[in-house]
Amino acid sequence: MKLLIKGGRIIDPANNLDMTGDVLIEDGLIKAVAPAITAGDDAEVMDAAGLIVCPGFIDMHVHLREPGFEYKETIATGVRAAAVGGFTTVSCMPNTDPVCDNRAVASFVVEAARREGLVNVHPIGCITKGQQGQEITEMAALVEAGCVGISDDGKPVMNAEVMRRALEYALMFKLPVVSHCEDANLSEGGQMHEGYYSTLYGLKGIPAVAEESMVARDIMLTRMTGSRLHIAHISTRESLELVRKAKESGINVSCEVTPHHLTLTDKELAEYDTDYKVNPPLRSLEHVEALIAGLRDGTIDCLASDHAPHEKEVKDCEFNLAAFGISGLETAVPVVFTHLVATGKVDVNTVVKAWTVGPARVLGLDRGTLTPGKVADITIIDPNESRRVDPQQFYSKGKNNPYKGMNLKGWPYATLVNGRVIAWKGQLV
Repeated sequence: MKLLIKGGRIIDPANNLDMTGDVLIEDGLIKAVAPAITAGDDAEVMDAAGLIVCPGFIDMHVHLREPGFEYKETIATGVRAAAVGGFTTVSCMPNTDPVCDNRAVASFVVEAARREGLVNVHPIGCITKGQQGQEITEMAALVEAGCVGISDDGKPVMNAEVMRRALEYALMFKLPVVSHCEDANLSEGGQMHEGYYSTLYGLKGIPAVAEESMVARDIMLTRMTGSRLHIAHISTRESLELVRKAKESGINVSCEVTPHHLTLTDKELAEYDTDYKVNPPLRSLEHVEALIAGLRDGTIDCLASDHAPHEKEVKDCEFNLAAFGISGLETAVPVVFTHLVATGKVDVNTVVKAWTVGPARVLGLDRGTLTPGKVADITIIDPNESRRVDPQQFYSKGKNNPYKGMNLKGWPYATLVNGRVIAWKGQLV
């Protein structure tokens, strides 16, 4: 089967490409990328004029909830949300029930995703057994089952000795250790960013240093062990500066940022809308501006949604009782295009790189490129498509999205996995 994607703006940071041209797909692989391609009468042609053609987007931080929390999300609903959201590959966090701390759970996730046959799913295994922060997991078994990293996301590894041993063990398998940086003693009971607005709104704050102190600790442990560290959902200016200095000194550290931490501030919680309640919390404007600058200058390696779907009951309640998290897979791309690309704060090539080259490199995936001979995972964006966010139309079970009712621009036009169109104009094919 041949498919010719014709006349689009091709952006492929892995190959330093930004041009108007054609992409030819044959038998699920990239056959050619050129200014003009003649494919013959046996090729199906997709007109991509006015569209942006990219390597398939990778979201390296999602919560698919299954097994155990199927009332929040299932692998089936999660991969559908990813497909219409423009993502061809996702890696899912291990805080399920049971947690992904053994071969059986990791194998279950891989097999369940394979049966769905939509996007590529790579599980992240736990750092510690039961996410209890005491005893490190059997990482060899997790790797054999398909895990591409380890994390206790949702819970920090408070014991520095345990974290040190985990970094040393992970080095044997060249695994990134994805760290949820939070000092639980400093953040306990917190509801939002500690600052002017937490005082004004009467909510217990989570200080920026709760994150920053753990970022500093884990960077020092990484320097000591020579391992690979990835900071999840970075949210503060000082955390970013610590990463920047670590990179300059040759420490193998990377980091990711979410669309909501780039586009929303703690001021948004004025109405006590629990859809804005997330961990780490939405920070003040100076932190947001620093994160945007960090994405622009390359200190931040990846964009990631931290897709955290919840059932209505744990969001439609008192703010102090509400769960943390945003259901973000289906709005991540247009949020970034609307608030960052269209406003000129970040150029489109940087955004594409942070959703392709960055996560592929961190996770060691042979994806994120339009190089001929590689798998034809492709994301096509319509930068002019404007649509109102209606969570009730989400494929995800989670409707907890703070952008509800907003008009966003720059939606995914088509998502292709292995050369096959799986989503088209916001709908599954």
